Amino acid sequence: MATRYWIVSLPVQSSAPALWDRLRESISKNAFDTTLYRFNTPDLRVGTLDSLLALSDDLVKSNAFIEGISHKIRRQIEELERSSGGEGGALTVDGVPVETYITRFVWDEGKYPPMSPLRDIVNSIHTQVAKIEDDMKVRAAEYNNVRSQLNAINRKQTGSLAVRDLSDLVKPEDIITTEHLVTLLAVVPKYSQKDWLTSYETLATYVVPRSTKKLHEDNEYALYTVTLFARVADNFKISAREKGFQIRDFEYSPETHDNQKTELEKLMHDQENMRASLLQWCYASYGEVFSSWMHFCAVRVFAESILRYGLPPSFLSAVLAPTTKSEKKVRAILEQLCGNVHSIYWKSEDDVGIAGMGGEAEAYPYVSFTISLV
Repeated sequence: MATRYWIVSLPVQSSAPALWDRLRESISKNAFDTTLYRFNTPDLRVGTLDSLLALSDDLVKSNAFIEGISHKIRRQIEELERSSGGEGGALTVDGVPVETYITRFVWDEGKYPPMSPLRDIVNSIHTQVAKIEDDMKVRAAEYNNVRSQLNAINRKQTGSLAVRDLSDLVKPEDIITTEHLVTLLAVVPKYSQKDWLTSYETLATYVVPRSTKKLHEDNEYALYTVTLFARVADNFKISAREKGFQIRDFEYSPETHDNQKTELEKLMHDQENMRASLLQWCYASYGEVFSSWMHFCAVRVFAESILRYGLPPSFLSAVLAPTTKSEKKVRAILEQLCGNVHSIYWKSEDDVGIAGMGGEAEAYPYVSFTISLV
């Protein structure tokens, strides 16, 4: 599927079918790898010239907004699909592939009555897309909040021994807690294990000899237990810290461990449900936004063609998907079919610094703007 399309309009100086036949024949002969379709623009309400000029000033900004929301939803779909390891389904609009919708666009008269003022149609499209954007922000924030909580728990379980949760590494038999004795957990740098084994008994008085036991080891640290009298625990912690050993606060609780496991399972379940719900919403909303975007493009083609070619409306609009190597050829064909009057005017001022209508980087003697799907 093509990722960039041009929507263009050419002034009709004789009959529309003749111009369309000439365009199709020229593309077929000189740029055969370029797809070409009619872009069906309805007979919209023109209004006054002042209203068209005022509307034209807002069309580029509104287009950038709608296009941005379209891309944002598509990126969200890609991210959600990647997070589940899926490839994702094809993006559709009204049940058909995006490419099909663009090349066979039909105006929805029930949703946007053609005789409504152009400003009302544009405002209606903008409002609808803005509402979808607001809805997406809320849904994405809820999903990201659950994902952040889950990531925080996973970091505690997969981080180094200096920061990770220790409840899954310590068994009840590793801990001694009596009226007088207590077991501490020491995080020892791997290169300092020999130092720990030779010195832990001397870090405080009343340390139980040969009471240390290694429970776990990662790339940076080793986790040891040590048993001593409770009344010297604070002195032991201070001495251990001075030698570079970290004493982790830990109290074994089966209830806490079970609660953490339950919380983790709930968050994983919630995340998957919210991911699936958000993904389904994004697929549906992408179709709505893209449909709105194409209706907006139809308004844009109509308004800019009137401003460019004058009244009564007499223009041919088309959608093309030229390959990179054919772009110059297609531009030359469009310019030739536009007619000398328009070409001479738009090639004035040494063809430099002329801003095209609709905000294109280059100026052309015909209406032209680009639809990018990525």
